[in-house]
Amino acid sequence: MIRQLSSLAPFSTDWAVLILRIVFCGLLLYNHAFVKFALFRDSPDSFPDPVGLGATASFYLVMFAEMLCGALCLIGLFTRFALIPLLITMLVALLRIHWENEITDKELPLLYLAVYAAIFLMGPGRYSLDHRLKRG
Repeated sequence: MIRQLSSLAPFSTDWAVLILRIVFCGLLLYNHAFVKFALFRDSPDSFPDPVGLGATASFYLVMFAEMLCGALCLIGLFTRFALIPLLITMLVALLRIHWENEITDKELPLLYLAVYAAIFLMGPGRYSLDHRLKRG
């Protein structure tokens, strides 16, 4: 029984990465990117400016990371490259936006950061467009 479970490790890892990509990138798109876009698309100058680039530039950088890179990671295309802006966005959210807040406010960006770092380290997995393109 133990031998059977241990032989599933590569198979399980591919499924685990797929689940993480779908859940965390899907939630990022639905609960964060689309909401931010709806709130700030008409007035991006009212978006927070956590690193001093200006509110409008910050808005477009976050939209690039959360919408485009989130979608790329979701489908597993250019996954590791797409994760870099997402990792940076979550670091900024954690260290500049929520740093002074309670741990409950830091929890969400920390979870996203941890999951995106894990996906970055494990790679996109077998069930991704990256894998299909690599084989073809």
